[in-house]
Amino acid sequence: FEEETTGAYTGIGAVFQQDPKTKEIQVVTCYEGTAAEEAGLQAGDVICSVDGEDVRDMELDEVVGKIRADGLSSVNLGIRRGEEEMDIAVEVRRVEINTTDEQMLEDQIGYLRISEFDDVTTDQVKRSMEELEDQGMEKLVIDLRGNPGGVLEVVCDVADLFLPEGLIVYMEDKNGEREEFSSDAVREYDIPLAVLIDGDSASASEVFAGAVKDYAVGTLVGTTTFGKGIVQSVFDLSDGTAVKLTTAKYFTPKGNDIHEKGIEPDVEVEQTGRMFDPADPNAEEDSQLQEALRILRAEADM
Repeated sequence: FEEETTGAYTGIGAVFQQDPKTKEIQVVTCYEGTAAEEAGLQAGDVICSVDGEDVRDMELDEVVGKIRADGLSSVNLGIRRGEEEMDIAVEVRRVEINTTDEQMLEDQIGYLRISEFDDVTTDQVKRSMEELEDQGMEKLVIDLRGNPGGVLEVVCDVADLFLPEGLIVYMEDKNGEREEFSSDAVREYDIPLAVLIDGDSASASEVFAGAVKDYAVGTLVGTTTFGKGIVQSVFDLSDGTAVKLTTAKYFTPKGNDIHEKGIEPDVEVEQTGRMFDPADPNAEEDSQLQEALRILRAEADM
């Protein structure tokens, strides 16, 4: 759980899966720029041994635990690739999960997808925005579709880049005690903005969307969000476990309670085609993205 919220972990940077019938553990993918990719590990490789120990009858969690054991600086993986067997030494180090993806589209419109709001996200958003600015971005689409949320402080830091000075979100506990999160007077990106949302945009992504809507600094396009307007707190226990409890509700700057209601888009558009993939620059099938682009182009013509 802590790794999910920090967006980083110690490992080799590969995703494994186990065949439920054969018990074979295969590499699904290697993250770009990680030790797994650098060592030459490939999708489809079958893991046969870890540091000389046969793991072919072990469960996936046990094998992953051996690769990520405390104190390891490298691990030797025995793999099978097709009919060939080989050993590959892989460094064990910090892996940072990429939570953003950017693409420059036509008409100087930048596209930024934020998959979740983890501790690493603020710096990644800033890097993506710098990259888009270097390419001449004048307008921006932020894609929060499928974003399940993340860390409240992180989404507030990201929202602060796009909002004027004022309240971003506030929380109230069962006793009515209120805690506020605000943006400063510096608005780093004051450009035409559209934000894509859908029924899987939840929690922290709804904080962002709600603030954008209340301040009218951008247009929400898509379908109504999930509607998770509650806050969880994690309490560590002495045995190394923890308890996560719901401790408060949050409200948009204008005081809207979106729990189990969601945030309605300014322009409702059902998705009728394939969602845009920055790795595949063709955006024509994505009906929601196409509407966002139309809105931004129309604003530029006014």
